[in-house]
Amino acid sequence: MQNDAERMSRRERSVESIDRRAAGDGLARTPDPPYWAVIFSTHRDEQPGDRYDQTAQRMMTLAAEQAGFLGVETAHSDIGITVSYWTDEASIAAWKRDADHAFAQYEGRARWYDAYELRVARVERAHRFVRDHP
Repeated sequence: MQNDAERMSRRERSVESIDRRAAGDGLARTPDPPYWAVIFSTHRDEQPGDRYDQTAQRMMTLAAEQAGFLGVETAHSDIGITVSYWTDEASIAAWKRDADHAFAQYEGRARWYDAYELRVARVERAHRFVRDHP
């Protein structure tokens, strides 16, 4: 069984390799509201060699190619949270129907997740702060 430091190191490497369409601070760049957020919270059933990280990276790459995709932010510890941002509900629905994504969803339920919650929300307000560094 991997210890927490090894697991985090592996996840951090995976997250760093994803094109997140992010600002220099690692946060997704989104337009002025309104836009949509899909919040995917997970509890993983980690198994050695399960190819989860490769599939997650592929899904991030494919999502970024979808019409209406604005960006993504992700964090992992005891639970994983991925928030993807979209221009409209139709774009979210099209991504849900993507064949590769549908197969990854099946794999998630069959073997990668002990539990997950998916929430879709319209973003009405957003504020940004970035510290200036000398």
